[in-house]
Amino acid sequence: LKRFTTTPPPPRKMTQRGPAEFTPPPECPVFEPSWEEFADPFAFINKIRPIAEKTGICKVRPPPDWQPPFACDVDRLHFTPRIQRLNELEAQTRVKLNFLDQIAKFWELQGCTLKIPHVERKILDLYQLNRLVAEEGGFNLVCRERRWTKIAMTMGFAPGKAVGSHLRAHYERVLYPYHLFHSGTNLLCHYINKCIRMCVLEREVPIQVKQEPVEIKEINPEPEKCKSRYKKNIPPPPVDLYVCLVCGKGNDEDRLLLCDGCDDSYHTFCLIPPLSDVPKGDWRCPKCLAQECSKPQEAFGFEQACRDYSLKSFGEMADSFKSDYFNMPVHMVPTELVEKEFWRLVGTIEEDVTVEYGADIASKEFGSGFPIKGGKFKVAPHDEKYLQCGWNLNNMAMMTPSVLTHITADICGMTLPWLYVGMCFSSFCWHIEDHWSYSINYLHWGEPKTWYGAPGFAAEQLEAVMKKLAPELFESQPDLLHQLVTIMNPNTLMAHGVPIYRTNQCAGEFVITFPRSYHSGFNQGFNFAEAVNFCTVDWMPLGRQCVDHYRLLHRYCVFSHDEMVCNMAMKADSLDVVLASAVQKDMRVMIKEERELRDKVRKMGVVQCELFEYDLLADDERQCVKCRTTCYLSALTCPCRPGVQVCLHHAHDLCSCPVSNYTLNYRFTLDDLYPMMNAVQQRAESYDEWAARVTEVMEAKLDKKRNVTVFRALLGESDEKSFPENDLLRQLRLVTQDAEKCSSVAQRLLNGKRQTRYRTGGGNSPNQLTVEEMRSFVRQLYNLPCSLTQAPLLKDLLNSIEDFQQHSEKLLSDEVSADSVSEIESLLEEGSQFDVFLPELPLLRERLEQTRWLTGVQQAEDPVSNPCGLSLDSMRRLIDRGVGLTPHPSTERTMARLQELLTISEEMEERAQALLKARPPESLETLSSMLTQIDGVPAYLPNCLLLQDTVNRAKEWLQEAEDLQVGGQTLVLSSLSDMVLRAHAIPVRLEPLDQLEVLVSEVQAWKESAAKTFLIKNSPFTLFEVLCPRWEVGSSLKKKMRKVKGECVSSGKKKLVKLDSMSDVERALSDSKDSASAMFTLAEVRLKEQESLCSLRAANESKLLPTADCAALRVCVCQKPPMGAMLQCELCRDAFHSVCVRGPSDPLDPEAWLCPLCLRSTKPSLDKIQTLLSSLQRIRVRLPEGDALRYMIERAGSWQRRAREVIDSYDHSLTSQDCRRASPTLSHRTTGAALYPSPGSVSFMHTQKHFHVFCVYVPGLSSELEELMVEGLLLQVSLPETQQLYRLLLCGPPTTNTSHTEHAPYLTPEHSSPKYYMLLGRDAITSAEKKAKRRMNREETEIRDRGIKPKSKKQRMGTEKRRERKEASVSASDVSQSEDSEEDMTQCPAENCLQPEGEEVYWVQCDCCNRWFHMICVGVSAELAAKEDYMCVTCSTTNTGRRK
Repeated sequence: LKRFTTTPPPPRKMTQRGPAEFTPPPECPVFEPSWEEFADPFAFINKIRPIAEKTGICKVRPPPDWQPPFACDVDRLHFTPRIQRLNELEAQTRVKLNFLDQIAKFWELQGCTLKIPHVERKILDLYQLNRLVAEEGGFNLVCRERRWTKIAMTMGFAPGKAVGSHLRAHYERVLYPYHLFHSGTNLLCHYINKCIRMCVLEREVPIQVKQEPVEIKEINPEPEKCKSRYKKNIPPPPVDLYVCLVCGKGNDEDRLLLCDGCDDSYHTFCLIPPLSDVPKGDWRCPKCLAQECSKPQEAFGFEQACRDYSLKSFGEMADSFKSDYFNMPVHMVPTELVEKEFWRLVGTIEEDVTVEYGADIASKEFGSGFPIKGGKFKVAPHDEKYLQCGWNLNNMAMMTPSVLTHITADICGMTLPWLYVGMCFSSFCWHIEDHWSYSINYLHWGEPKTWYGAPGFAAEQLEAVMKKLAPELFESQPDLLHQLVTIMNPNTLMAHGVPIYRTNQCAGEFVITFPRSYHSGFNQGFNFAEAVNFCTVDWMPLGRQCVDHYRLLHRYCVFSHDEMVCNMAMKADSLDVVLASAVQKDMRVMIKEERELRDKVRKMGVVQCELFEYDLLADDERQCVKCRTTCYLSALTCPCRPGVQVCLHHAHDLCSCPVSNYTLNYRFTLDDLYPMMNAVQQRAESYDEWAARVTEVMEAKLDKKRNVTVFRALLGESDEKSFPENDLLRQLRLVTQDAEKCSSVAQRLLNGKRQTRYRTGGGNSPNQLTVEEMRSFVRQLYNLPCSLTQAPLLKDLLNSIEDFQQHSEKLLSDEVSADSVSEIESLLEEGSQFDVFLPELPLLRERLEQTRWLTGVQQAEDPVSNPCGLSLDSMRRLIDRGVGLTPHPSTERTMARLQELLTISEEMEERAQALLKARPPESLETLSSMLTQIDGVPAYLPNCLLLQDTVNRAKEWLQEAEDLQVGGQTLVLSSLSDMVLRAHAIPVRLEPLDQLEVLVSEVQAWKESAAKTFLIKNSPFTLFEVLCPRWEVGSSLKKKMRKVKGECVSSGKKKLVKLDSMSDVERALSDSKDSASAMFTLAEVRLKEQESLCSLRAANESKLLPTADCAALRVCVCQKPPMGAMLQCELCRDAFHSVCVRGPSDPLDPEAWLCPLCLRSTKPSLDKIQTLLSSLQRIRVRLPEGDALRYMIERAGSWQRRAREVIDSYDHSLTSQDCRRASPTLSHRTTGAALYPSPGSVSFMHTQKHFHVFCVYVPGLSSELEELMVEGLLLQVSLPETQQLYRLLLCGPPTTNTSHTEHAPYLTPEHSSPKYYMLLGRDAITSAEKKAKRRMNREETEIRDRGIKPKSKKQRMGTEKRRERKEASVSASDVSQSEDSEEDMTQCPAENCLQPEGEEVYWVQCDCCNRWFHMICVGVSAELAAKEDYMCVTCSTTNTGRRK
C-alpha cells in the first residue's frame, strides 16, 4: 500500500450496488446455572457439553451475587499493544492488498506510479478483474470470445454501458504486462514493447474512461536519488566501459542509460519501448525487475506499537477513538452498529483504519484480575470465598478434574491466565486453542466483546473454505490459522456451509470454547478480559490427535502429550477411575505406536541405545528439528550435530551420516511402559467391566433390547461404586431419563381420551404434541436402546389419528355444504378425544362456522321462513359474521352476492329516502319509475316500501280529487281540509293540490271576514258558536247540564245523530251530505235552544221570589248576593250588578238590554250577512259556519215575516202621551233599575214582591210579543222589527179593549206558562222545526215505554195519574180529608202558580215537607231536579230562621 495511492471515489449513484450488509449469525447457547450447579465448574461444563459443543462456544452467566473483586495491580500494569490494520486482517482483503502491492511494485520499478482507475464512479477491483480473466481462459481467449461484457456483469456493473471495452483497456495497459512477466515471457518481446511504448508515450496524458482516469504517472524525482544517466557525466576512460547490452555499441553516450540495480547500460532508443527521455528516479533493467519481483513476501504479523500504555492511558485513547469515530458518547453506540461497521471496514480496501490491542499480557507479571493466595491485593473478608472458587481462572486450569495438573511446568496462557485489554474494533482472529484444549474467558469490566464460533466437527470444513478463498496466503504460511492473524467474514463462511454462531459477552460473563472449535471476535470498546485453558478427560483422544496434526504442519507443541500421559500412569493408584480408563486407552495407542517406530528404526540399522531423561530438558531444547514436535519417549541423535535430534517419524531427516552412527535416546523401555499401562488398567478394571455392560445394552438391536429396569440397575451400580461423572455415565443417564419421559408421555397420550373429559377451555394445550411430533415420537420409542410396553399401543393410536386426518382432509377438500354440519360436528367430537395437536381441528371449526353461516344465509333468504325477505340489518349482520370467517370460495361467493345485494339495497334505500325527502317533492312518475327498479331487488327495504305506500296514497288521493271534480258536487270544507292535510303528508308533487289549497285559503279568508263582521273584540265565542243556535244557555247550566234522555233511537230508515255539545253539532254539519240535512240538524238545535232558554228564564225568575235571606242568592257574573242597583237581562232574565256590567248607554232609550253572556255578537245588518252568504256561494264550498249562516238568514227572514204580521195586526194609534204614561209604571222593566237595599234594612222578599207587581204582561198580547221578542233577541242579526216589538211590548195594547184591562194585574197561569208561549207561535214554526219537535216527542215516548225511571224521588205526573189519585181520594171515608187530598193533589202550593196544562206536566217534590210543585212554578228544570235535592221556599225560610 505504500507504493500506490487511492483517491476517494465520486459519490455513488443510487443504481450502484453497495457492499452486502452484514447479517449476524444465530446466537450460541446461554446458560444461567444455579448456585448448586455453579459450585462445581467441571461438573457443570460436563453437563452442558452435549449442548454447547454443537455450537463450539457458549456463554455462562454466573448467579447475580457472584461478583469477584478486581485484583489486578492497575498502577503496575504497563503493556505495549499490537497494531491492527483492519483491512489487512481479512483473508480475502489481504490477498487483494498483496496483489495490488505486487502490481504497484512492478510499475514502480518501471519508473511509474500506479493510480487505481475508476469505472462507473467506482474503484476498479484489479484483483477481481485479474482473477475473472484467468478463470475465463486468459486475456487472448476473452478477447477472442468477446467475454468482456460477461466479466463486467460479474463484477456488478450494469449491462448496456460499454463497460466491457473499458475493462479490456485497463487490463491490457495495467495487468497484461504483469501477467506476461509472471508467465516468464521476455518483457522485451514485440507486444510488451508496444504496451510499454504506449505507457511511456502517454505518461503525461491520463487514460479517459467516461471521465474516470486511469493514470500511470511518473514518480516525482527525489533529490537524494537523482543521479546522472549519461556517460558524459562519467570521467571518460580510455576505452568504452559502458556499452548497450542490446546493440553492443557504446556510441551515443548521451543516450546511454544505466540500471540502478546492476549498472548495466542500455540505449534509450534500444529499449522496447524506446524512451524519449531519461527517467527521473530509480530505474531497473528487465533482469533486475525479474529479480526484485521474484523475492518471497514476508510473513504477515502484527507490529508492536511504539508506545507503552498504562491501563488508564489506553482507556482514554480507546474512548476518544470510539467517540470520535461514531460522533457520539461511547455508551450510546449500539452494539449492532459497531458490529456492522467492523465487518464493513474489514472488507474494504478504500478505508484504512488502525487500532491497537493489548493481547496476551502475562498475569504472572502484573497480577490476575482474580484474587490469588499470597498476592499483593488484599482481599476483604467477605471476598475470601473467591480465592478458592473453581471459577477463579487461576484455579481452574490446575484443579483435579483438569488433566493439565499433570504437567510439571507452568505454561503461560495455558495453565496461567493471560490478560487482554481491548479497544473498539480490536480483534482476535480465527484460531483454535493450543492442543485443541478448552478455553474459558471472563470479562472483568468494560464494553462487550463480540464472539463468533464454529463447532469442533466443522474445523476442517472451515480450514478448507479459507484455503479455497485465499490460497495465496496458505501457500506462503501453511499454519496461517495458528498465527491468529487472519480473519474471514462469518457470512462468507456460512455461505459455504460452515455453521457459525455468535454472542455478546458482557462484563461479568464467561465464554467457554470447546476442543477444536474455531473462534474469533472483536471488542466493542475499552474492556479488560482474562482467559485460560483447561483439559478434561474427554479431551484425551483429541489431544493425541492434535499432536499428530501439529507434526504434519511442523508446528511446535506447547507441552509433551506423552510426558503428561506417563506422569498420570506413574500415579495410577491416585487416579480417578474414569481418568485411569482414559489414560489406559491412550497409553495403549502410545505404546503401540512407539513399538512400531522403534522396530522401524532398528530395521534401519540403528543399534546404539541410550537412556535419556528428556523431562529434564526445556521444551525448546528437545524439539524435533524437522517437525518441531517435543520429544519425550525417544529421539535420534548424531554426533555430527550435537544438541539436535529428530523424532522417530523423521529418522531420515537427521543428517547425511550413516545410520549406524545414530543413537536412539529413550526415556522408558517398552518393558517399563507395559507395567505402567497394566497398573492403570487394573485401576480402571471395575469401571471398564461396568462400561462394557453399559455399552452392550446401549448397542442392543430390535428384539435384543432390554427393559428400562436394566438401565436403572446400571445407574444404581454406578452410584454404589461411586463412578465419577463421565460421558458413558451421562449417556446412560440421558437414555434412562429419555426412556422414562417417553413412557410417561406415551401413557398420557394413551389416556388422552379420559383426560379430555376434564379438560377445560376450547384451546389446545401448549404441551400437546403435533401429529408429526407424535410420529417422530413413535419412531423415537422404537429407536430407544430399551423397550417400552406403550410403543405398540401408541402405534395403534397414531393409526387412528391418521385415519381421522384423512377423513378430515377429504371433507375439507369438498365444497362447503349446509348438509355437512352433523358430519363436521362428529369429526370434531372424535378429534377432541385425541390428546394431540391436530391442525385439522381449527380447520374443521372454521368449516363448521362457514357451514352454519351459509345455513343462516339460506334460512334468511328462504321465502317460507322469512316472507318479508332479507332486511338491511340482517344482511349487515350476516356480512359482519362472514367477515370473520376463514376465506373459502363458497363463502366468498355468498359474501360477494350479499355485499352486492347490500350495496344495491342501500343505494335503493338512499334513493328512495332522497325521493321521499326531496323539496320540492318529486312527481308521481319519478317515484313510479323508481319502483320499477326496486321490484327486482329480493330484500326488505323499509324506505322502498314507504315509497310504494306513498305512490299508492298519491294515486288514491288523485282519484279522490278527480272524483270531486267530475262529480260537480259542492265541496265540504272538512273533506277539503282533510284532503289538503293528507296531500301535505304525501311527499309527492300533486297537481290538484294547488287548486284545493286556493279553495281552502279562500274559505279561511271568508271565515276571517265573517269573524270580523260578527265577533266582538276579545269575544270568548267562536264564529260557529255565534252563528249556530245556542245549544247551552247560561253560565251555570253549562257546567251542571247532564243528560236526562236516553240514547237516540232510530226512526224509520234514518239513523239520528246524538247532539250533546256544540262540537257534536259542528261534526254533524260537517258530515251532512247536503244542505237539507244540515238545516234539519240546525232546526233540532233551535228547539233545544228554546227549551234551554225557557228553563233558564224560569230558573232566573225563581231566584227573584221572596225569601227571608237574600244573602244566600248568587246573581250576576260575580256570583254574589243582590245589592244596590241591579240590571235584568231581557233574554236570560238574570240580575246583574250595575257596577259589574255595562248598562244601557241611554236609560231613557226603549231598547232591550242583554247581559254579556247573551250579547254574543255585533249583530250586523241583514244586508251584510247576505253579502257574506253570496261570497260563500261563489266559493262553492260547504262549511258548518256557512250552513249556520244560511240557517240564520232563513230564520231571520221567517221571524221578520211573523214579526211584521204581529206588528201589523195591532193598532198603531197609540200616542206618545200614553206611552209616556205607561213608562213610569214599567220603569223596572225598561231599565231594570230596581234599587235593592241591603239585607239588614229592607226585606228582599218585599222588594221582590213589589218587582213582580210591576213586571206583568198584557193579557192576550204580551205573551206573543214576549215570545217573538225572545226569538228576535236570540237572532244574531240587527233587524228593525226587534226594536219595534220591544217598544210595542212596553207600550201595551190599545185602550179600547176593556176586558183585558180589568184583568191586567192578574196574568192567568195558562197564559204565562212556557207551553202557552210555544203553542202561541205554532203556526209560524217552519217545517224543519216541526220535524225536530216530532222527533223529540218520539224520543220521550220511547224512553217512557222502556221504563226508564228518574234517579231521584222527583216524579212526573200526567193527567191520568192525577185523575187516579183524585178518585182514590174521593173513596175515602173522611170527607174533609178527601177534599183536602183532592185539593192537595190537584193544586200547586206555590204562591204564584201558573197552573200549566197539557198532556204532560212536570212536578217536583220538596224533600222537607213532601209537597208537590209545578217545576215551571218554582223555576226548576228537569235536569236540575234530576241531579239535586229540592227544598221549597217555605221550608228554606224556616230552616234559615232556625239557624239564626
